[in-house]
Amino acid sequence: MDQPQQPEQEPTQPIQQPESSQPTQHPEPTQPTEEPEPSQQQEPTPQTQPPAQPETSPLSPQPEPSSSPQPPQPSPQREQPTPSTPSRRTQRNRFLAAAIIGIIAFSLFAGVFGYWVGTMNSNSSSKLSSLQKQVSQLQNQIASLSGNSGATTEVVPENVSLSSLYGEVKDSVVVITDTQSSSFVEGSGFIDDLAGRMVVVTNNHVIASGTGISVTFSNGDGYSATVLGSDPYSDLAVLSVNDAPASEFQPLQIINSTTLSVGDFVAAVGSPFGLAGSMTTGIVSALGRTITETSSGNYPIADIIQFSAPINPGNSGGPLLNSAGQVVGINTAGIENSQNGGTAQGLGFAISSDTILREISSLVSTGSYTQYPYMGISVADNSYDIASQEKLPVTYGLLVEQVVSGGPADKAGLKAGTNQVTIDGNQIVVGGDIITAINGVRIINEDELSTYLAENTAPGQTITVTVYRNGSSTDISLTLGTRPAPS
Repeated sequence: MDQPQQPEQEPTQPIQQPESSQPTQHPEPTQPTEEPEPSQQQEPTPQTQPPAQPETSPLSPQPEPSSSPQPPQPSPQREQPTPSTPSRRTQRNRFLAAAIIGIIAFSLFAGVFGYWVGTMNSNSSSKLSSLQKQVSQLQNQIASLSGNSGATTEVVPENVSLSSLYGEVKDSVVVITDTQSSSFVEGSGFIDDLAGRMVVVTNNHVIASGTGISVTFSNGDGYSATVLGSDPYSDLAVLSVNDAPASEFQPLQIINSTTLSVGDFVAAVGSPFGLAGSMTTGIVSALGRTITETSSGNYPIADIIQFSAPINPGNSGGPLLNSAGQVVGINTAGIENSQNGGTAQGLGFAISSDTILREISSLVSTGSYTQYPYMGISVADNSYDIASQEKLPVTYGLLVEQVVSGGPADKAGLKAGTNQVTIDGNQIVVGGDIITAINGVRIINEDELSTYLAENTAPGQTITVTVYRNGSSTDISLTLGTRPAPS
């Protein structure tokens, strides 16, 4: 910045500290003057020192000269230079220079800091935006695969690579074709090593009454196949592949489905609509379901796994896998929505691996499985509406509608219903026993009854059935029979 111009009348000699405004009076000639020491120039002797003047700031205006007379004081010789103390103007210049340097330094620091903060925020915002975009894309892809834009997004475990999982199992899944009543049927199956014997496991409804059954491996090699055994009651079948070399067989491991819990990750592999080697993923949405198929003779298939991956024609017979690529079930069906029409989206069912393990040896060695416990009753699920209308003591359990004459329940003394009513649009026979427990285990509905009998009992075993009859609870002993052979 510009310095203020000096007045023309200002002397060029070094600036002295301001003195009194009175004219300088020289001492008497008889009093010789002594040259003061530098320290004495700053601090005159007490006899001649005038009253102390107030110290002024370098930037403050100088005080006006006083008009009062001042006592004479010695004047130092002008020829003697003053000590090297900075002038007020010099001090002001230095102060201004230091202030300017400080302002420049602060501005540089603020600029660098602001740039760093801006860069960090920009990078963070960019990364966050990228992650959000990726998550959105994954959600859209999963929703499109499920066929339902409102489907819940499934979560894949952190340590699971879907591509690696698919690579490990794809060569173990086969396409099965069958001609049934002059129509072409296509489904899926998977390879199992049964004590050193390579077999293909599939659904009974894929090969039932078929001719010209063939198996095609993932590499495109196809061979004819023979049915070793089948069970309509569980919709299971086992095949042998004719003339296929050992190199074609890459078996999967079957484990107990009792290891599953609702919410566990599962993957279904099969050939929906003939699209071989397709994989969909989901979670276990329920356990212990029952379904009824036409091939099962209207007997419920028990211990069914319900999961959220979609099942389409051609998926039947393919494996349901856990995150380790082990078989926990066999895909069997989608579900028809009888109330609203159409097939439920993102909902499938699989026969549990426990059922496969329980039956496969018998299917291969004897061609069938017959160890189904049998009570000889027809039942309907109880509910709050039924209990309210019929004044029943409980809102759960099974209403015994019919008892097969001469069957195990008839011999044990269970009572069938006597009065048919319509509740919520359904025809129900009421007035009979209400089953609420088996062997002390609470039974809520038909799903739980079928699953309990399949997992815990066998023909010839005696069980305790708890029923409500005439407003009170009663225990009845019942010896299970064997389910009649499929017709």
